[in-house]
Amino acid sequence: MLNSAPPRFMASAAGAYLAAPPLSPEDLTMVLLVRQDKDSADTPMPTVTVGEIPGVVRELAAVGIHSVKIFAGARRRDRLASGALKKDSLMVRAIGAAKEPLGSATTVLTETCLCGYTDSGNCYVTNGSGMIAERRSVEAIAAQAAVQAAAGADIVGPAAMLPGCTEAVRSALDEDGHGGVGIMPHLIFSSSLYQGFRSTMHAEPRDGRPHQISPFQPSAALASALQMTREGADVVLLEPALASADLVPALTGAGIKVAPFSVSGEYLSLTRVQADGTRDCTALVEVYQMLKRSGAVRIITYAARDIARVLHRC
Repeated sequence: MLNSAPPRFMASAAGAYLAAPPLSPEDLTMVLLVRQDKDSADTPMPTVTVGEIPGVVRELAAVGIHSVKIFAGARRRDRLASGALKKDSLMVRAIGAAKEPLGSATTVLTETCLCGYTDSGNCYVTNGSGMIAERRSVEAIAAQAAVQAAAGADIVGPAAMLPGCTEAVRSALDEDGHGGVGIMPHLIFSSSLYQGFRSTMHAEPRDGRPHQISPFQPSAALASALQMTREGADVVLLEPALASADLVPALTGAGIKVAPFSVSGEYLSLTRVQADGTRDCTALVEVYQMLKRSGAVRIITYAARDIARVLHRC
């Protein structure tokens, strides 16, 4: 028995596993946390100003990365997140800056959420009693998505996980003539790994994130992803990437395209600064290769540029 050939299905599975294409720069999307010009750059996570974005985009293209995911908020915030709809917001200017060097050769993804615009740091607006105004929040996020699309965003990313949000965003985009703009809603697990981002972007939620999924309820994640897809999602962003990696095969097996987001806590804990100012990303290269083997169509990461440089040396 020890010398017998392995069953055909085992040999086939092993062959498919070994034949999986290696991780490449084209698989990566670089995260850009945008700060106001006068804000301090001394933050847990790296940030850029609008003026710095064109140079970053050129650097990324030089190493084979052609997409960025932009996060930006407002300095002045209020209960209704009115800054999210301004036509000259930091986000709008950042989108334009990302498109300026190479035009359509750069795919711009955005975070579409109210947490950077509400005075509470919450992903939703509230009514006079402090309760979630769900319908009003969904309408505000849909309008925000249309503003981002008009500015040049290729893929918007509703992140509040409110019921019906993806469908409302799709309708708003179509009504405004942006039918070609994609939607990548965020499927978010509750985690301690977001703190670096929250501190950097001043997005500490006063009331927590009630719609995020408990790590102990993976079936809820699958149900949410299926609902997002039915509502019009083109791809589902899954975060944190490492803490939810087991769901990538389950989601792809259900016909859902998945783009894991390797969040700030993963970046800070699994990389280290080297003498030349770059980060040693060896551990992330190994993990991201696993995510690609698992079926991820794209990996969104703060380390994209450094990883691309490593891959070019391999």
